Amino acid sequence: MTAIAERESVATPVPEPSHSVRWEPWALGVLLLGTGVAYIWGLGASGWANSFYAAAVQAGSVSWKAFFFGSSDAANSITVDKPPMSLWLMSLSVRIFGLNSWAMLVPQALLGVGSVALLWATVRRYFGAAAGLLSGLVLALTPVAALMFRFNNPDAMLVLIMVAAVWAMMRAVQDGRTRWLVLVGVFCGFGFLTKQLQVMLVVPPLALTYLIAGPPKLGKRVLQLFAALGGMIVSAGWWLAIVELWPADSRPWIGGSQNNSILELTFGYNGLGRLSGNETGSVGGGGMRTAGDAAGAAAGGFPGMGDVAGGMAPGGGGGGMWGTAGISRMFESAQGGQIAWLIPAALILFIAGIMLRGKAPRVDTQRASFIVWGLWLLVTGLTFSFMAGIFHAYYTVALAPAIAALVGSGSVLLWRHRETFWVRIVLALSLAATVAMAWVLLGRTPSFVPWLRWTVLLVGIMAAVAMLIPKVTRGRVGVAVIFAALFTGLAGPTAYAIDTINTSHTGSIVSAGPSVEGGMGGRGGFGGMPGGMPGGMADGGSRRMDGGSAGAATVPGMGTAPTGIGQVRGTVAEGAGGAMGGGAGGGLLQGSTPSAELVAKLEQDADQFTWVAAAIGSNSASGYQLATQSPVMAIGGFNGSDPSPTLEQFQQYVADGKIHFFIGGGGMGGGMNAEGTATAISTWVTENFTATTVDGVTLYDLTA
Repeated sequence: MTAIAERESVATPVPEPSHSVRWEPWALGVLLLGTGVAYIWGLGASGWANSFYAAAVQAGSVSWKAFFFGSSDAANSITVDKPPMSLWLMSLSVRIFGLNSWAMLVPQALLGVGSVALLWATVRRYFGAAAGLLSGLVLALTPVAALMFRFNNPDAMLVLIMVAAVWAMMRAVQDGRTRWLVLVGVFCGFGFLTKQLQVMLVVPPLALTYLIAGPPKLGKRVLQLFAALGGMIVSAGWWLAIVELWPADSRPWIGGSQNNSILELTFGYNGLGRLSGNETGSVGGGGMRTAGDAAGAAAGGFPGMGDVAGGMAPGGGGGGMWGTAGISRMFESAQGGQIAWLIPAALILFIAGIMLRGKAPRVDTQRASFIVWGLWLLVTGLTFSFMAGIFHAYYTVALAPAIAALVGSGSVLLWRHRETFWVRIVLALSLAATVAMAWVLLGRTPSFVPWLRWTVLLVGIMAAVAMLIPKVTRGRVGVAVIFAALFTGLAGPTAYAIDTINTSHTGSIVSAGPSVEGGMGGRGGFGGMPGGMPGGMADGGSRRMDGGSAGAATVPGMGTAPTGIGQVRGTVAEGAGGAMGGGAGGGLLQGSTPSAELVAKLEQDADQFTWVAAAIGSNSASGYQLATQSPVMAIGGFNGSDPSPTLEQFQQYVADGKIHFFIGGGGMGGGMNAEGTATAISTWVTENFTATTVDGVTLYDLTA
């Protein structure tokens, strides 16, 4: 009976002032409508966005088999290197509305609106309308969120699913019913089908929160968590089991794996390899070392690339070519403007919220909320900070909901207790930390809205001082203090988000906001090296794509690459040709952009072939496929390093008349491995077929 009384005493939402009933629906409507308009505005400017996923969306819109597996082409030669759940919604939209940028990207924007709405509902239930609305607003204005909810990477769906998992967990904390725990597990399983093991970063916070605050006795809480585990296994395992049991010769190769195994992809390239850096098949990852590595390292570049990366030496602290791994990674140039604006305030409010609810019963829902969001931020943030494998700045969107929830709930809760002296100190401290963070981040873009930095500083200092004076925080003056605090916290992220919305983004690696000294920059995507190499630019130059070229370089398995490789120092040219950049033939990070003449050539007798062409690397193949809407074989997958197809298989396809053209260039020439399958295929084609050039792109007619 005591436990029931405790649960009932804390399960109801915190009461709001009576006038909140009048303004909340209008405020929520403005928030969601504004988010939708902002995220949908000008979507078509980004074209295919990440053409790697766009090609898979096109394939899934015309082939249910490609839809199920997440194949890069409708003929099912190879899959993308992620499970397909994030592709399904976009593929269905394209199947209904036709292949175009809007049909593909609008569902992503709607996922953003859904994430904002669900976060509002989750926080509001336990902290009231003001906290819910503030949390939703912070999420909507986070620069990296404004980027990824307008892009076709899996991260948009992953964010919505993780917020849904917390929503279900908090309902379980509120009433202790097992069905909520099972739903938590189902959402986590869906997260796995979206981006594999990344969703596991929120599983420990979810489980620990219920162990601490769940209403039933400890033994039952443990059993309920096992039920959640069962829900996760079933909701993700059905697809894994089908893929593993499906005969390998009648399904596509599992992209990103070296042994055609989804389990290998899960625990290797997309799993533990991300933590250790030993990612077999990756650019510079484990298993990719060649005889040219020593020369590459001596040049301050990437293993196996010789003189390629003179200005992009691996960072220290274990991050290697993906930047410096360490506690400060989230605040560095490449990541800071994406996500770091409110991290200090969120951490301060997390601790303060726990302290304020310190004497509450064990099952207190407000404290449980602080625990789950705070642990989400800590576990995910620390993992991103210290992981030695592939890391891109846009991954930080996974931190945005936790930061938004902590800022919304923590600031509102503390404001309600502002008559307490130590609470006023904490409010002033969180504002001061926000001012300091904004000063640093805006200082990295001195030409971007130059007056904003000083305005945030002055307004923030006045608001922080006002927080210390009890009389100033009451009445109409108190309302002014609230608006000053809102301006301090949101002015910088809002400016970055607006810049992001007004800028088109294409390619495999994109960044929000304006260009940053020592960072990657956000204009038009990134045609340079993977990951943005935060902290790894020897000259500390901007990685904004402002044109220019970097010369030529020799890459094993490719011969001499044209512009976009060379001694890359400071600025990396946008859309540079060659293996890394874009141009007509595409490359590792940018899709190909074929001319009308080339498209017409590829479309000749297209219905007579299984693949109208084959090209090394998924991005190179993607542009040709999107232009022709016919299957193009992506030899070697994303990095060109997957052993699919083998030389013997490719030769048999050619003998059977299944492939019309081989397109030279693109990819990484076998993933920077001179002994790779892609290199062997390229060599065989060049030795046995005659090359022709169409608008700067080399074609080999495999039927000649």
